[in-house]
Amino acid sequence: MSPGVRRLTVLGKFKPFGLIAEATTDDGKPPGVDVSDSYEYFLFDPHLTGQLDDGSEADFSRQREHELFIRDNHIIWTSGSRVLKRFTLSSPIIKACWSHLGRGPEAYLCVLQIGCLTVYSTSGEVVSVPLSRTVISIWPLPFGLLLQQAAQVNQSSHVPFSAATPALGSRERLRQRKEIGNISPQNFHSSVAHELTSRTSHLILRDPLEEPEPIYLEERGKLNIMKDYDERTIWTSDRLPLMTSYNKGKMQHSVWAAEFIESNLEASTSCSNGVVPDTVFPKRVSFRRIWQAKGAKKAASKVFMASHDAVPVICFLILEQKKLLSVGLQTVEINNEILFDVKPDISWSVSAIAAAPVVVTRSQVKNGLLPHLDIIVLSPENDLVLYSGKQCLCKYVLPSGFGKNLVSGDRESAEKDSGSRDLKVTGLSDAVLGCINLSVNHSQIFRCALTGSPSSSLANDCIAALAQGLRSDMYNLFLSLLWGDDNSDQKGSCVHFEWEAFCNIFLEICQKPTDVHLKQPKTSSESSWEFLLNSNFHKTYSRFHSGITSNNSLDLEGIVPFDTKTGGGKIPSNSFELMVQSLDCLHAVYESLKMDNLRKQDLHQLAVLLCNIAKFLGEKCYIDHYIRDFPRLSETIRACTTLSSSRSPPNLFRWFENCLRRGSLPTNLDDLPDLIRKDGCSIVSWARKIVSFYSVLFGDKPAGQKLSSGVPCNIAPGSYSSNEELAILAMAGERFGLHQLDLLPSGVSLPLRHALDSCRESPPADWPAIAYVLLGREDMALSVFRNLSSSKEFESNTSLISMSIPYMLHLHPVIVPSSLSESVGMENTKIEDTSSVDGSVIDGMEHIFNSYTQLRYGRDLRLNEVRRLLCSARAVVIQTAANPTISDQEQQQDQLWRIAQRTAVLPLGRGAFTLSTIHTLLTEAFTVPKLVLAGRLPAQQNAIVNLDPNVRNIQELKTWPEFHNAVAAGLRLAPLQGKVSRTWIKYNKPGEPNAVHAGLLFGLGLQGYLHVLNLSDIYQYFTQDHESTTVGLMLGLAASYRRTMQPEIAKALFFHVPARYQASYAEFEIPTLLQSAALVSVGILFEGSAHQQTMQLLLGEIGRRSAGDNVLEREGYAVSAGFSLGLVALGRGGDALGSPDFFVNRLLQYLGAKEGRSLLAPSNEDHRSAAQITDGSTSNVDITAPGAIIALALMYLKTESEVIFSKLSIPQTHYELQCVRPDFIMLRVIARNLIMWSRVRPTCDWIQSQVPEVVKNGISHLQDDMDDTYEVDVEALVQAYVNIVTGACISLGLRFAGTRDGNARDLLYNYALYLLNEIKPVSSTSGTAFPRGISKFVDRGTLEMCLYLVILSLSVVMAGSGDLQIFRLLRFLRSRNSADGHANYGTQMAVSLATGFLFLGGGMRTFSTSNGSIAMLLITLYPRLPSGPNDNRCHLQAFRHLYVLATEARWLQTIDVDSGLPVYAPLEVTVKETELYSETRFCEVTPCILPERAILKRICVCGPRYWPQQVELVPEEKHWWSFNDKSDPFSSGVIYVKRKVGACSYVDDPVGCQSLLSRAMHKVFGLRTLDESNTLLSSHRELDSDSVDHLVSTFSSDPSLIAFAQLCCDKSWNDRSDSDFKEFCLQVLFDCISKDRPALLQVYLSLYTTIGSMADLLVKSDSNVCDSLSISSLKVALAYNEAVTSGRLASSGGFVQSIFLASLGKRCEEILNCSTELKINLRNYLASEAWPDDHNSEMQKDTILLSWYIKWFSVPSPSIIKAAVEKIKSKFKVSTSAVPLLRLLLPSTHITAISEIDRVFFPSNVTIAL
Repeated sequence: MSPGVRRLTVLGKFKPFGLIAEATTDDGKPPGVDVSDSYEYFLFDPHLTGQLDDGSEADFSRQREHELFIRDNHIIWTSGSRVLKRFTLSSPIIKACWSHLGRGPEAYLCVLQIGCLTVYSTSGEVVSVPLSRTVISIWPLPFGLLLQQAAQVNQSSHVPFSAATPALGSRERLRQRKEIGNISPQNFHSSVAHELTSRTSHLILRDPLEEPEPIYLEERGKLNIMKDYDERTIWTSDRLPLMTSYNKGKMQHSVWAAEFIESNLEASTSCSNGVVPDTVFPKRVSFRRIWQAKGAKKAASKVFMASHDAVPVICFLILEQKKLLSVGLQTVEINNEILFDVKPDISWSVSAIAAAPVVVTRSQVKNGLLPHLDIIVLSPENDLVLYSGKQCLCKYVLPSGFGKNLVSGDRESAEKDSGSRDLKVTGLSDAVLGCINLSVNHSQIFRCALTGSPSSSLANDCIAALAQGLRSDMYNLFLSLLWGDDNSDQKGSCVHFEWEAFCNIFLEICQKPTDVHLKQPKTSSESSWEFLLNSNFHKTYSRFHSGITSNNSLDLEGIVPFDTKTGGGKIPSNSFELMVQSLDCLHAVYESLKMDNLRKQDLHQLAVLLCNIAKFLGEKCYIDHYIRDFPRLSETIRACTTLSSSRSPPNLFRWFENCLRRGSLPTNLDDLPDLIRKDGCSIVSWARKIVSFYSVLFGDKPAGQKLSSGVPCNIAPGSYSSNEELAILAMAGERFGLHQLDLLPSGVSLPLRHALDSCRESPPADWPAIAYVLLGREDMALSVFRNLSSSKEFESNTSLISMSIPYMLHLHPVIVPSSLSESVGMENTKIEDTSSVDGSVIDGMEHIFNSYTQLRYGRDLRLNEVRRLLCSARAVVIQTAANPTISDQEQQQDQLWRIAQRTAVLPLGRGAFTLSTIHTLLTEAFTVPKLVLAGRLPAQQNAIVNLDPNVRNIQELKTWPEFHNAVAAGLRLAPLQGKVSRTWIKYNKPGEPNAVHAGLLFGLGLQGYLHVLNLSDIYQYFTQDHESTTVGLMLGLAASYRRTMQPEIAKALFFHVPARYQASYAEFEIPTLLQSAALVSVGILFEGSAHQQTMQLLLGEIGRRSAGDNVLEREGYAVSAGFSLGLVALGRGGDALGSPDFFVNRLLQYLGAKEGRSLLAPSNEDHRSAAQITDGSTSNVDITAPGAIIALALMYLKTESEVIFSKLSIPQTHYELQCVRPDFIMLRVIARNLIMWSRVRPTCDWIQSQVPEVVKNGISHLQDDMDDTYEVDVEALVQAYVNIVTGACISLGLRFAGTRDGNARDLLYNYALYLLNEIKPVSSTSGTAFPRGISKFVDRGTLEMCLYLVILSLSVVMAGSGDLQIFRLLRFLRSRNSADGHANYGTQMAVSLATGFLFLGGGMRTFSTSNGSIAMLLITLYPRLPSGPNDNRCHLQAFRHLYVLATEARWLQTIDVDSGLPVYAPLEVTVKETELYSETRFCEVTPCILPERAILKRICVCGPRYWPQQVELVPEEKHWWSFNDKSDPFSSGVIYVKRKVGACSYVDDPVGCQSLLSRAMHKVFGLRTLDESNTLLSSHRELDSDSVDHLVSTFSSDPSLIAFAQLCCDKSWNDRSDSDFKEFCLQVLFDCISKDRPALLQVYLSLYTTIGSMADLLVKSDSNVCDSLSISSLKVALAYNEAVTSGRLASSGGFVQSIFLASLGKRCEEILNCSTELKINLRNYLASEAWPDDHNSEMQKDTILLSWYIKWFSVPSPSIIKAAVEKIKSKFKVSTSAVPLLRLLLPSTHITAISEIDRVFFPSNVTIAL
């Protein structure tokens, strides 16, 4: 058959958009650069880079093409008219291309310049690769980038290696990071690689961070370096490892296959020094020549890939010969490696002057990695011809009116060329998919589209099915028939025309082309009404909707009767085989379309075509199959009486029914079309997916990418324990969502909905998010999706939403209020201070009211009170009383001084209160709240009173408080969540150093932000020589680089430790305060490392005084050294010590132990000015003991070391008590309990067990009239008792830090009240467990300090809890001290810190009990409180902020997935068994704080209002998950929950009295009972239009249910006569809401209307029913009901009420048995295979009823029945009844139908009455 002619679609004139984009710049050219006139561009498919557009998906849209425009050193990447990126390089561009570089799907833009190769990733990363030789071209390969080097002329011509390229430094740093831990001979690698690359002509770059590698040439089994510079590469493939080259000297083209070879192959000739080690090149790349051809004087002008019969071919366009040479390829798999070779029998050439690959004929077919590529050829005669492989399909011409338009649009060219109407195509280029650029008359370029895929979806599906199902030769025959017919000039509807043209291909083979479809439009005048009636649309519409008829009598199906002969052509000889294969392929499409409710019209049109094909082939059963589906097709077979074949057609409905009744058995595969089981068949993937779901649901198991039945199926990853769960994973893997489920026939969807419903309650926790959306568990889906949002998971947010349509449209987008960033407007809860002048003062706590705190505390005002107590930005009220002895001003100053000390410490508590609660904006300066130490007098109109500078030094008072105030401001920032940059920190740097910026640096460092500073920034800060800035920076850097031992940071810290200097260094005067801070910073930096040199240094520092002159600060320096030593060897015990005896003995000596003299020698004699702090021959224990005790406690933390425990003994005699300071006894108690961690118990007995017997006995006999001789001993006993009890309380606080342990809380609270009452009786304490009267023997200062240390320990245990009772106690202590005149800076600091700890992070954070956390808490709680704002003698005040490093964000809140708002939800928390308790479960209500990770085992969302959810955890001794940690199971503190329908949230209904009750629902809905029905038939109850709608929206957020409820409330329903249907709708609505199954709505209504339409057909003759597909769906629904009741589907109950389905089946049988004509028609059908005449409507009704009966009772085809009857008659002589034998031969047929068959074929027998 001769090729046809098709017309091009001209999209418009083509102009590179890069030219337009250049013109849009300021001056039309890049600034400051002379732009040449030459430019280059190339178009490419956006799939290459993964940058898919959101625009139109039309094949001919320019939006589908991307353009890369290159001019000089500029590149512009555009998509249509949108600029995506602009690139400006430092030198002119030689060549640019895209390459994947073997790194997966991401594409890289590789740009070749002189001397370097620049690689851009689509994410923005830039890497510059220096080139040591001249590279003339680059080419992409699948696993790298091919570089072709120029021939070496002389050594000086080499491009020098330049290290000055800015991008090079980043590349080297990246490479260092990549090669950490890689032990390879780098120097050897460098030298060998340089030698090899200098000798090779081709290089391969496999990674932008690696050096280019040489390419080897495989010849005769040996490997040689490829060094033939004449082999110039002219083309490579980026998908297959192929390269073509041209050798000018040999005039030879070659095709090379690139392969990986192992490094152990012989390559001795490749390296001058012998063998190359394997570590240098693990795998090499070699080229193997697979084809060569000589004779071409010039290289091919173009080389590209195409396809021929699913075989890839390489095409060479040789212009000098004006031909296109094509060479076929073949692949061979050897040892799991694919090798390429030339296929000798596939080689051809055609005349051509231009050619390009295009995607036209098989756009949806892929040949391996390649799409099916056709060839568009421009012949020497200027004809544009389309080839599919060898086969010439058609010739393309320009549109008929195109020449006139071109001339009229360009008059000048028309005047010059009078023959411009005769347009010629002179060139083609830039082919992308189905679009090309055509040069017309060598003057203008037009973008044209090759008309490929039809716009008719049905025609497109059929063509694609034939492409995938037909044999290659058969499909080529079909293509010749499809493309050979020129239909370009036909007018009319494009969709209808394409389908008619497709049908005519097969009808011509049947020698029956249609006249109706080729009819020309009428020229005579006709009315608009007649025009509509004669239109194609009306013909299609009237098939389904009767009532509008045409005056003209047209054939209903649009097909000429079979026996009519109209014209004909020459039919190919193998057309019969084509028809046979086409019937199978198109029938598979037909069965697939049955599963889509929205394509019934396409299904009917396809049935018409299939009837004609089956008629031509003589397939009786096929014709019967189609007529059963569409009974009105029965007219088309009347003329055929010689049908011979009885092949049974596949039937998906029958297969589904058999699955439900008998399971997925191999015997059922005959009902599956072969195309469904074929790999990669996308056209029938709809049916294949449903078949695979049913197979899995009924026992089929996956085997690789297929099921055991052979059906391909993609199963999503996840665990499963039942077939239902596996089916859901299959649905998720196939992206089969709720929207797709709604497209299925209702009966077919029921088993799948049943599986979803059965797994909804408790699905496995490791499923993908898509699977949870399918279940309606969006709560679990969003939790998974947030965890995997930036990982390479196969679902995206868009796919999640597409899977959930139409039920969960309201989920997109879900905006979850972040408690860290959201500042909810709290106008109603704003802090109110009636005595405040300005209520808008920024106090640093205005953001604390967020969604989390608002929900947690509700209407409770405790946060307001905390904010009031910790506010330091307002002037404090001063109450003055009339006092005649002193002046008012002196009284005001005295009171203001005491209050100012309290105000000065409030920032410490505020820092804990607001810890990690906000983000910052990089464009704004950071705001630090003011620290106001002034007062105001309400009695004098709020007059402000300031401290008198003449009385006290105000600047000394404000230095460290200002530091603490800035630290608190910096701690507000969430750790490593905002993008705090180095620029932002420098932006906030003041001109002169001050304490505010110093505190800010410390706060940022504690949150981990100072890692952005570089060394120059750090030394600039140090050179300012500002004390507080240096302290803040050192501690902040150590916190940011904690545990890293970063050398640069360590060097900066050791600079402030003079003991580290060499003796030759000059003398530095460094204050002791800085040295103390430096020591602790070193400990934090080296935490847990057990670095020996550092430990020896710190051990010596405990016993040495600092270089400063302040003798009073010696103890603080020694304590800092002890802290640091303990941190370095934290919890390592003797394992960390090189010589444990030496370390322990030295520390014990510092404690005052009697050790040998040999241990007194200094550890390092080279230390300068390291005089021992000794008095004679012993250490000054008062200085060294605290540091030594702390060091031992931290070194042996939790080690349970009995030896060290015994060394730190508590005095047991009166003499020992006199020899040891009481505060040292407290430290020893703390140290002993930290070592014996597991022995700490939260009981009063345990605390009493810490007290020695001598102390117990002395305390128990305290009497008021005690003799003076015993007073000294009693005072020592009481001092020891108080300190021991306080030490035990501190130990309890550390042991149970952040646990909120009830026993520990009560115990510490009772001891706090006890001490408080001893100071000043304020309340009565129960019991006599505590000794009374100790205040007589202990000074008040000691009792005060012990009280506040116990209070601090109590707040550490209850951190983040906001406990109201403890908060009241803290508030009392704060007010008491101020009122009684006992204001002390240290005690107020303790109260402030305790308040902050109690509400740590606004209640969102708490403390950890890990080793590092305990160490930081011990430093914070060190039991020496400062006496004033500048007191840093015994303990640096900045250390009080180190508690930040011990905090964890263990908070958890639940968010309603439907509303996006935080809600209350009950949780069941399970903790593992410990030494204190067995495995325990307890309940919490979110928002709450969870237990530590070390004991947390399980979290369950419980309660009746929310769907259950369980999070299983593995208890680990690890820190809590950090923010955005991908392994965090709580999504950074969030669990999404889904409320059950019928329950309100706990906010709206705290008690639970508003739950959904069926009685109340019936009352609101107005549902009638059976007794009421008679009385209400005449008078319909009017529904309240708001009641149903409001109630449904209250209990369900599903939009489909709400919309249906609104429809039920419509007033028009009250006027309708179908009250039963209205009643049914209301009952269905109630069932959907009460069971939380929105999908039930569609299922119920579909099944109900099916029976309703069947009943209407008996009454009405003009029914719209024209098919019987709904009967098949109803049969599957009944089979599902049987499977549920029989237990084949495991469930507690069916998805749909079993009684409802059974009643439908009963009703259907009644309808089919009530017609007398039906029996007659059935007998005629069985006897003569005749269907009733359907010329009139009554006969049409009979035909439809007969098809229903046949389908309902599963009556086989008459040919099968006759074969069974003949078999019975030939073997048996039936005398009574043939029913048993018929039942045996026809097992699936209903007994009712078998009885009818018996009556027809065995009329003489007596039929058994059934």
